Amino acid sequence: MKTWILAAVLCVSTSVFAQPGRGEHHEKREKLTVEQRTELQVKKMTLELDLTDKQKADIQKLVLDRNKKAETEMAKHKADREAGKAPTKDERFAMQSKKLDEQIAIKAEMKKVLNDEQFEKWQKMHEKRKDNFKHYRKNLKKEKRR
Repeated sequence: MKTWILAAVLCVSTSVFAQPGRGEHHEKREKLTVEQRTELQVKKMTLELDLTDKQKADIQKLVLDRNKKAETEMAKHKADREAGKAPTKDERFAMQSKKLDEQIAIKAEMKKVLNDEQFEKWQKMHEKRKDNFKHYRKNLKKEKRR
């Protein structure tokens, strides 16, 4: 009887540890196009912020532009990383400065497009998304260390 229980525990424990990690199944999945991601983001914002048609069109342009820039930057960084090229201190400073300038510009554009109540909601949504991303990155780093 003890042998059977031990065998069952051994089988269950090995099958649990044989499961793929968090990032493994994401690599196999096809990514959405920039336009598809933009459309989904705008639809989510429309639901959350109750956007008018004009606001939707303005935000669509803004988000599409931001997503296209992000796509090209990510491709460039990936190519550099695969080539083993690490950015210098000055390059990192320039990248972070450029990123912050873009965030400031996006915030200003959103303030123009949205009314005060919508802008307040958007800021809360943005902060929550940022916090979730930080939490995700923290957990991902822990998993990679294992």
